[in-house]
Amino acid sequence: MEIGKTEKYINDINAGGKGVFMGLIDPDKQDADKAVELAKLLEQGGADIVMLGGSIGAQGPVLDETAKRIKEAIKIPLHIFPGNVSTVTGHADSIYFMSMLNSKNAYWISGAQSLAAPVIKQSNIEAIPTGYLIFEPGQTVGKVGEANLLPKDKPDLAVAYSLAAKYLGMRFIILESGSGAPKPVTKDIVSAVKEISGLNVVVAGGVKTPEQARELIKAGANCIHIGTSIEEDNNPLERIKQFADAIHLK
Repeated sequence: MEIGKTEKYINDINAGGKGVFMGLIDPDKQDADKAVELAKLLEQGGADIVMLGGSIGAQGPVLDETAKRIKEAIKIPLHIFPGNVSTVTGHADSIYFMSMLNSKNAYWISGAQSLAAPVIKQSNIEAIPTGYLIFEPGQTVGKVGEANLLPKDKPDLAVAYSLAAKYLGMRFIILESGSGAPKPVTKDIVSAVKEISGLNVVVAGGVKTPEQARELIKAGANCIHIGTSIEEDNNPLERIKQFADAIHLK
């Protein structure tokens, strides 16, 4: 499968020696007006990509309306972080086509993907082949996805799953602790997965400070998802700028 425009954009940023700052907006947490304003702040503050996604309500007409309006308001890529089959919209540039490899339910490994694939084809959005691993504590996504949660003190397990993702043809691996998790995955896990698998490593969940983001990029992460820590900040633009500087290693 050929590399598309958004994936190339990510690779080009990494090739320039920078990490990729991916700002996550959950359409279910605010109305479209607030989501558009946050997307504008993300672009203004230095985020590289705006993402839409959530574990439960980020779907259907809510997702379509929010995506359409954000796409009209920003110039950087709009990317979908899907929570289920219905988290697909033709108003975005790209989507993680991802398999939750450590789910106990085959639906999240290949079932949802089979149902969503024709819709993605019809929507003509770029699909990025991605492995998805859920680590302790897992939060909402761990419960919804029926994950066999991976421990954060066993890098060898993360490496094994990441190698499986690579051999299955995936090019990205998301190391997810769950939205609002106390901490992200460890630097040791990031380094081991990057060194041995060579995949584009994405860290999601639990990244609460710019300092944490910087250390994860230094450890080998290619991309960092930032969502809750921006949504809950009293000065989101300043916080976005701080994360941008840290992830871009300025």
